[in-house]
Amino acid sequence: MEDQNLSKVVLLACGSFNPITNMHLRMFELARDHLEDTGQYNVVKGIISPVGDAYKKKGLIEARHRVEMARLATENSGWITVDPWESLQPEWVETCKVVRHHYEELIAAEHNIDDVDTVKCAKKRRVEEKYIDSSAHPKRKDSPQLLLLCGADVLESFGIPNLWKPEDIAEIVGRYGVVCITRSGNDPHKFIHQSDVLWKHHKNIHTVHEWVTNDISATHVRRALRRGQSVRYLLPDSVICYIREHNLYSAESEQKNADVILAPLQRYTDASSS
Repeated sequence: MEDQNLSKVVLLACGSFNPITNMHLRMFELARDHLEDTGQYNVVKGIISPVGDAYKKKGLIEARHRVEMARLATENSGWITVDPWESLQPEWVETCKVVRHHYEELIAAEHNIDDVDTVKCAKKRRVEEKYIDSSAHPKRKDSPQLLLLCGADVLESFGIPNLWKPEDIAEIVGRYGVVCITRSGNDPHKFIHQSDVLWKHHKNIHTVHEWVTNDISATHVRRALRRGQSVRYLLPDSVICYIREHNLYSAESEQKNADVILAPLQRYTDASSS
């Protein structure tokens, strides 16, 4: 029986998933255990949202392949799903807008609203005014809370000039919240302490330490695949079969977007220069 005193939580992971690895899936399990062990939360769903092709990251293969691999990786999960909305957008969508989209979807589903635009209209004024102080948005106990799930490297990327809009960082952390999984060599607590905006909302940042060291990265996986080396036990077998079937990840594919500026850097650099 569901404990009505627990806050319902949905975890959202955004990223390239190029390809999805066992560590990506492990992050969801670690986050759920950590939150539920506090006795305050009931994690009801996990969402994987692969970025679209317009992100223009070096070596990024087509979104349709990355989405399908994520679906294969989660087909036996009873709570982690894959949502293609972000990947289907013609232009790159800021993570903050992706988080908003999924939160609006959750609220619409929670209140049986068929048209999600109804939810969007109700929030339009607050979004336009960027009124993001979390204390001004009290959450009902029975309403789902959406938390962005990420690694410590993503948290640290908040400090890279022109990669994130400051107001987006404040909205993600202040209005929604973050679950940060630490990797070997990362110190999220130090970065939170050094960042004024993260420190302001540090109570909304849940840091989870992975005691079983596992430094699987998609970059290392792609390198092994290019060299014809085994990646078994790093990826789900179904994903490995898909990669082989479609001849993904070659020396040529790794050079895709090599001469292209990453979408956020292009957008925010142009905006600041103008």
